[in-house]
Amino acid sequence: MPDPAFISSLVAGGCAGTAVDVSLFPLDTIKTRLQSSQGFWKAGGFSRIYAGIGPAAAGSAPVAALFFCTYDSVKKVAKANGVGDGANLHMFAASLGEITACLIRVPVEIVKQRRQASVGNSSLEIVKSVLRSEGPLGLYRGYLTTVLREIPFSLIQFPLWEYLKTQVRIKNNGSDPSPGESAVCGALAGGFSAAVTTPLDVAKTRIMLAPSHTPQASYGIFKTLKVVGGESGVKGLFAGVLPRTMWISIGGAVFFGVYEKVISIIEK
Repeated sequence: MPDPAFISSLVAGGCAGTAVDVSLFPLDTIKTRLQSSQGFWKAGGFSRIYAGIGPAAAGSAPVAALFFCTYDSVKKVAKANGVGDGANLHMFAASLGEITACLIRVPVEIVKQRRQASVGNSSLEIVKSVLRSEGPLGLYRGYLTTVLREIPFSLIQFPLWEYLKTQVRIKNNGSDPSPGESAVCGALAGGFSAAVTTPLDVAKTRIMLAPSHTPQASYGIFKTLKVVGGESGVKGLFAGVLPRTMWISIGGAVFFGVYEKVISIIEK
């Protein structure tokens, strides 16, 4: 019989991920277009702001659910084997969660970002084009770069989120944070993490949007950062930092708030 905690994480993570990706999609689109090598206006500007929401909505629940199932399961197994519930465990669990979740996240991001940047007229057309020109592995272009973006992000976000919740718990004389308090902790942790990892997000976007069979399509994260830095300096490396920070700050509040609320409902 499945572990109830596992089912709770699966459902809560899926609900939280979908709530964030759908409600804040326009901010994500603006961020992608600002980071595109073709420039904001050529990538679509403020038009068709919901282009790509289909794959985003379809992929958000399984991505978030897979992450949280891994994250919570790793913590549970570690604690059962005598590992202390500290920042190191949170960072390790979050890293494994991101590596696992990226198995779904990367193909979704490839399709979503190309729709957002006006590359291809439909999600199906993009998938067919990738398979035709690059094969199945084309849907995983930028996997390593995405992992290298997500792990530092999680190494900052999740220990900070857990730390802030601990401080709230102390303030509440030992009572667990309410969903609202958890949401505020998530917003602060997410916003800070988003801002400092923006250059890694820029590199991921450039690699995923590069036309197939061009040198840029095969660049790694450091080569891409060097090219972007040479072209646009620090401004280019932090392209889209404002919508990214807003998106993940608000998204952090929505995500962790919904996650904790669903958990509380399921476990009543």
